[in-house]
Parts: sequence; C-alpha cells; structure tokens
Amino acid sequence: MADIEESVRGTLIDIGPRVMIDSFVKIKPAGGMGDVVIGADTAINSGTVIYTGNGVRIGEGVAIAANCTLAPTNHAIADRDRMIKDQGFQPSKGGIVIEDDCWLGSGVVLLDGAVLRRGCVIAAGAVVRGEVEAYAIYGGVPARRIGERGG
Repeated sequence: MADIEESVRGTLIDIGPRVMIDSFVKIKPAGGMGDVVIGADTAINSGTVIYTGNGVRIGEGVAIAANCTLAPTNHAIADRDRMIKDQGFQPSKGGIVIEDDCWLGSGVVLLDGAVLRRGCVIAAGAVVRGEVEAYAIYGGVPARRIGERGG
C-alpha cells in the first residue's frame, strides 16, 4: 500500500535489498532532479513522505519511524508579486544524506542540506536542516545535540 510515484523527469528511485517500506509511505518526485537511493536493510514506517527534490541518499540499516518527512527542496518565495507556486524552487543545499545505522523517531522532518552521520539518533518531532555528528543524539526544533549514543 506504499505509493511510489514515477517521475516525469527521469528521477531514479533505487530501493536496496531487504528494505521494508510500510503501508501509506509516499515517495514523490517533486522540487528537483535528485535521485532517491535507499540502502539495504532499511525500514521506513507508515505515513512517511519522501520528496525527491535535490536527492535523498539513505544508507544501510536505517530505521525511519512513522510520519516522518524528508523534504530536500526549498520553494522560492522572494517575489511578492508572484504566487509561491509560480516561483519554482531555490538552489539546492545538497539534498539529504543519511548514513548507515541511523534512527529517526516519529514525526522527524529533514530539510534540504541535512546530513546525518553514521549511527546518529534523531528524537521524535525534531527538525533537522544541517549536519548531525556520528553517534550523536539530536532533538528539538531546530534540532540540537542532546546526548551521545551509548554514552
């Protein structure tokens, strides 16, 4: 019951072996030319939405809880005389990168330019737009370091 849309621009959606994509997950090509690559043994739970935007790379063994949003794109908003929907998108901040063995709690939002280093944990409800250190625990809006995994 996942909904993986085809891209009209040729976006690659590459899903590795033993990936679990739960019901009501949406992968939507929108906002850029980036590809989506999901590594082996990753689990993506219900209600999660992945926009392709400027690209999403998810490593191996990543766990993404329910109702997360991965949005590697930014609407242009500078022109007051044009509707936002007519302005297109701002330049890329690099897409989203999630390295191996990361955990995203429910309701996490990752924005364009988010880089989650190996083994990090993102607390439920956090909003991430920059780099998260390896094996660190981040939470809050905006996300900040609140601990270390195994520490």
